Amino acid sequence: MLRDRPPVPRVTDAKVALSERQQRRRRWYFALMGTCLLLIVLAWNLVRFWSVPAAVAMSAVAAVLAPVAALVANWRAGG
Repeated sequence: MLRDRPPVPRVTDAKVALSERQQRRRRWYFALMGTCLLLIVLAWNLVRFWSVPAAVAMSAVAAVLAPVAALVANWRAGG
């Protein structure tokens, strides 16, 4: 008879709350966009004096980070 009962749910089995997931995605978004902004500012205000190709490479990385940040922010946004 005890074998017929469903298992008891545990607290550790609970899903992470939607608000916590949104907060985590928001933090990742701001970190990635902050990195993107920092790369652009450093590339064209500091690094270009020493190496233009390095500044262009930093800009290319920043250009890839922006859409990645948007994807992270909207990842499974529906739940």
